[in-house]
Amino acid sequence: MKMKRSFLYLSLWIFFILSTSAHASRDFLVDADWLSTQIESDTPPIILEVRYYPHRYFSVGHIAGAIQVQRFKDLGDNLANPIMRFPSRETFQQRLRSWGVNNDSTLVIYDDSSTALASRLYVTLQLFGYDMSKVKVLNGGTIEWTAFNELTKEATPTPKEGNVELKSTNPNMLIEWTKVYDDVVSRKDDNVILVDARPTDMYTGKIIKHAVQAGHIPGAINIVSLSGTDGQSQTWKSEKDIAAMYADIPKDKTIYLYCHDGFRMSLGFMQLKSLGYKDLRLLNGGWTIWDKAMTLPIIQGEKPYDDNYVL
Repeated sequence: MKMKRSFLYLSLWIFFILSTSAHASRDFLVDADWLSTQIESDTPPIILEVRYYPHRYFSVGHIAGAIQVQRFKDLGDNLANPIMRFPSRETFQQRLRSWGVNNDSTLVIYDDSSTALASRLYVTLQLFGYDMSKVKVLNGGTIEWTAFNELTKEATPTPKEGNVELKSTNPNMLIEWTKVYDDVVSRKDDNVILVDARPTDMYTGKIIKHAVQAGHIPGAINIVSLSGTDGQSQTWKSEKDIAAMYADIPKDKTIYLYCHDGFRMSLGFMQLKSLGYKDLRLLNGGWTIWDKAMTLPIIQGEKPYDDNYVL
């Protein structure tokens, strides 16, 4: 009887370990050696570059064969207010097709901004149901590549139009400001955690940048997503270091994330996903949509709530 019980406990423990490791993974990160090998293969990946200053694709150069993705025009809704709401399925699908993307294409995304820009493209692909096992991010971006490889200024030929078919928007990935207002500001739901991924000085209101007002959404805690990357190499820090950043957030909670316009929150989304968090939602439009309303409540200082929320 004891042997059977011990075997049962052992089986449950093995199942727990396997199920946990299956959800916690950063196998989407690749290095320059991996990419170099794939470029020379019979089925090279489609390489997509997202630079902070898009003109540097031409003036500084890009990985040979890389297609330029313009971070605002290509990754937002150009006609929305704010413009960095996520694009529609139809619009994004056409952009992917113009980059030569098919349903079975392997994509490698890189940037020059510690993967904050690449992450926006990554989560947009996930938002519309692309096969994420085929999407990789070059860890360290241009810095990683140029350590042993050169960039080119030679224009990448326009690819043959792709035929990718995206799925409908995943309703479990996006929320509107009304959901934040209801769950966090009004009801203070203990099962929901709101994360502000911006720099701390913007969260506290010490400085105003890319905004009209200073501060944060009531109830938000500040976890700076870019703190999970090395400032010099622009590579991701260790799993242990990133886990420490989010150590106070239980994995059974629903997590809402926001930043100014959708890049830092996307990086936070990827970090949490890599640690095995499941229920993650992005505020469509970010701080900008809350800020531009002008009458929604805002908190300044280091605490999630001020004295008005004590009672």
